[in-house]
Amino acid sequence: MIIIAGTLHVDPSDRDRYLAAVIDVARLARRAPGCFDFVQAPDPLDPERINVYERWESDDHLHRFRTAGGPGLELPPLRSADVHKYRIAGVEAP
Repeated sequence: MIIIAGTLHVDPSDRDRYLAAVIDVARLARRAPGCFDFVQAPDPLDPERINVYERWESDDHLHRFRTAGGPGLELPPLRSADVHKYRIAGVEAP
C-alpha cells in the first residue's frame, strides 16, 4: 500500500480557489482503479495550509492515475509543499 501525505501552502486568499480547482481531480482519483482514498482539504487552524492525503493499492495504480492526462488546471501558486510517499508494509486496527 502507498500513502501520499503532507501539506501545501498557498496565500490564504488563494486557498478556496485552489481547492475548487482540484475538486475534479479528487473525483477522478476516487474512481480510479487502486485508489482507496484521495483528499486535499483546508486545514482548520492555518488559513494558508492544505492537507493532502492519498491511499493507493500500489505504485502501478498511482502511476497510471498520475500519467492518465487528467484535466488541465490553472492553479494559484504554491508558497511551499511538503508531501511525501510512504510505503506501508502492514495494516492493523488501532
